[in-house]
Amino acid sequence: MPLKISDYSYNLPESLIANKPSDKRDHCRLLTLKKDSGQIDHLHFYNILDLLTHNDVLVLNQSKVFPARLFGKKDSGGDIEVLLIHQINSDTWMAISKPRPTVGRQIIFEHNLIGQVTESDSVTGQIKIKFNYKNNQFFQVLDKIGHTPIPPYIKSHQTEQQIRSEYQTVYAKQTGSAAAPTAGLHFTKKLLSQLKTKGVQIEYVTLHVGLGTFQNLRPENIQSKTLHSEFYEIKPAVAKRLNQAKQNGKRIIAVGTTSVRTLESATDKNQQIFAGKQSTNIFIYPPYQFKFVDALITNFHLPESSLLMLVSAFAGKDNIFTAYQQAIKNKYRFFSFGDAMFIY
Repeated sequence: MPLKISDYSYNLPESLIANKPSDKRDHCRLLTLKKDSGQIDHLHFYNILDLLTHNDVLVLNQSKVFPARLFGKKDSGGDIEVLLIHQINSDTWMAISKPRPTVGRQIIFEHNLIGQVTESDSVTGQIKIKFNYKNNQFFQVLDKIGHTPIPPYIKSHQTEQQIRSEYQTVYAKQTGSAAAPTAGLHFTKKLLSQLKTKGVQIEYVTLHVGLGTFQNLRPENIQSKTLHSEFYEIKPAVAKRLNQAKQNGKRIIAVGTTSVRTLESATDKNQQIFAGKQSTNIFIYPPYQFKFVDALITNFHLPESSLLMLVSAFAGKDNIFTAYQQAIKNKYRFFSFGDAMFIY
């Protein structure tokens, strides 16, 4: 059956879009969904402590969001907004912008930061920008003038400093994401410590969230069955422990769709995780057969998104749409700052 974006649509009252996180991260609501039976229960996120055992492995994405959104002026005088997607080398970045400038155009930002457009792709909408600062110096300027790239559907009244704190997991370590791996936002340091004490194995991978995760699906994604590339890394020691855990029959629980994409991209045909730094453009949709992931902690996703397709592949489309209708009926909070699901 052909893949149709419109098959993954649903109506959401705007009042259910969360504009800020729960006052306490782990006090958000948690809808649990059993894949096999379709059973749904309504809990709170801190109840995850009761649902996991020493036979579980949590895999978290430790990528760190950086202030990737910049406001500047074209050398012709017009305003421009730039979202940095990923670093190509010490002074050059891939980005998207509004409007999309022509090749050769200079963009002037505060703190004497200047970028020159070296490439502009009308198909993908991406541009390549070469800056007059490199590496650490560039990031120091970015820290002063950049804005956290929260999604456009979030209407936030918080300061930049508040957003930087809230739109970041407590375990974020490797800088490089243009959007937060939001399923991890519900964990507190205390909850992670309690899970460890209970014997839950906790492992960290890195996937820098870029266009592949949050850009609207395009017809070419459906045709090529791929998304934009995103960088990921799994350390050799982590791969070894994950493979051992899988061999020992432990349940592998991915925290967030980015962890799913990392694990599934790094699994070979023998169901072994391989270590290293790679790029992935994996597009997971029904009837994808999962190779390594056994359970998933995730948020509620946008209609007609690749993420909604991924969770539909994992739990079954009917199960997911029933769960979403239950969540809407029970006034769960949706999207990046919203409530969570545990699918197992």
